[in-house]
Amino acid sequence: MKRDSLGKHLGLGFAIALALYLVAYPWIEHRRNVNGPWRVRFQTDAQSEPSISIAHEKFGISNLTFIFAGERLAQSHLTNTVVFDSPATNVPFGKVVFLDTTFLPGTVTFELFGHEIELLPRTLVVNLKEVPWKSDATFRLSEQDKPRP
Repeated sequence: MKRDSLGKHLGLGFAIALALYLVAYPWIEHRRNVNGPWRVRFQTDAQSEPSISIAHEKFGISNLTFIFAGERLAQSHLTNTVVFDSPATNVPFGKVVFLDTTFLPGTVTFELFGHEIELLPRTLVVNLKEVPWKSDATFRLSEQDKPRP
């Protein structure tokens, strides 16, 4: 009976693991990115009233706008688009309270002037209420629409 060396077994195990990695990693990365990210345009008008516009090319969502009535920022004519394809949470105004970009588009939750807006692939959540996705829709959010603490 011939004894196999430990090095041979370890080498074979390493070769199998490497082959699996070389096949699986590109496939997983493709699945992770196939749907693409959320694109959110942060802007203010001439009166410094802030708004955001949401788009997602693969889902056919475009120009879904939220206007924050009664709110004002110091800067007018601001336009900045943020693409949520990585775990970056810097936004021009408001804050990102939850972000999961593991499999795009993932989930993005904003707190903007006391309003909570959550972007999910299956639905949109505005101030804790589910709203169906609809392109070219405009929501005017005011003080009365804010969720109760």
